[in-house]
Amino acid sequence: MHINLPEKLYYSIGEVAKAFNVNASLIRFWEKEFSVIKPKKNTNGVRYFTKEDIQKIELIYHLVKERGYKLEGAKTYLKSHQNETLENFDIIRKLNAIKASLLELKASL
Repeated sequence: MHINLPEKLYYSIGEVAKAFNVNASLIRFWEKEFSVIKPKKNTNGVRYFTKEDIQKIELIYHLVKERGYKLEGAKTYLKSHQNETLENFDIIRKLNAIKASLLELKASL
């Protein structure tokens, strides 16, 4: 999945939910379930996500929505394979970006 977000320091929960095509409530739920997601909150409780948070949400999205892991399975997978998972997912993200650009090039021919 390729995420289209503008270059900013912080993203609102609405922008993140729209980028992943899910409800904001799912992002809030994942924030409570997975301790790796730690958005900044202002005094009113409004959440602001950094690039690192977006990458972690993207990894969780990949595990839960694309690979079919249940929440407990995704938690244990993240705990046991944390460094290896991030490296593999970075490679997958780059390959998907290359695939999207090649498909775009094919469509323009």
